[in-house]
Amino acid sequence: MRVRVALIQMKMADDVSRNIERSLSLLSEARALGADIACLPELFVSKYFPASLGVAVPYSGEVPGELVKRFCGLAERLGLVIVAGSIPEVSGSALYNTSFVVDSDGRYLGRYRKMHLPDDECFWEAHYFKPGDLGYQVFNTSKCRVGVLICFDQWFPEPARILALKGAEIIFYPSAIGYVSGISLDEGDWGEAWEAVHRGHAISNAVPVAVTNRIGREGRVEFWGRSLLIDAFGRVLVRAEQEEGVFLGEVDLGFGPRVREGWGFLSRRRPDTYGELLR
Repeated sequence: MRVRVALIQMKMADDVSRNIERSLSLLSEARALGADIACLPELFVSKYFPASLGVAVPYSGEVPGELVKRFCGLAERLGLVIVAGSIPEVSGSALYNTSFVVDSDGRYLGRYRKMHLPDDECFWEAHYFKPGDLGYQVFNTSKCRVGVLICFDQWFPEPARILALKGAEIIFYPSAIGYVSGISLDEGDWGEAWEAVHRGHAISNAVPVAVTNRIGREGRVEFWGRSLLIDAFGRVLVRAEQEEGVFLGEVDLGFGPRVREGWGFLSRRRPDTYGELLR
């Protein structure tokens, strides 16, 4: 089975309502182009407020809530599976960086709360959000089994492996990442490492990976775009440029199982030797 995946890149405005309307418009464009599944970037409703400390959160809402209802209605009208990037989810006194998934018939399937929170210059998410507490989940959509992780989760191998073991057929990574003025790239090019780690997740788990990123300069951060669709053996099928829009690609869901059978990446695991990971 082949699935058409839309990677949506956005340049965020100061106005929350404008960003929401723009996201709905781009999702409609994705379906018009033939997408089965579309994914928005991380924190798409506003400028990336965690770039600074001590600022007011421009938007927060319950999940599910009124914004989720709008996406459910759109998904039903379009017949489109939506991975809704992420939004600041308010739950009691806590705030989470939360993605949610809507099926093509408009059903809300569930949410994922970002587990790993950066605490670095211009990426101060740990000062705003609590770490996720819902575990790593796979959502059974009408098109395929979808796993969702969010941005900084991408640097950790364990979440992708867990989703693969749970049967994810595509792993989505809505993201907000870029270069920061005033910080040198002593370790090497961040963008190249970012692409390499996603290709590694795809290869080691024999599962396609879809990554969406925002674009544009926001303060000191230049979000680089470069959204990616990667097949189950690490080949880049789509690599977007630094521009707003919909970038469409197609993945063969049967390819990953063939790679796994041939290479044994999951069947030849030795979990009995991995106990040190928990120390």
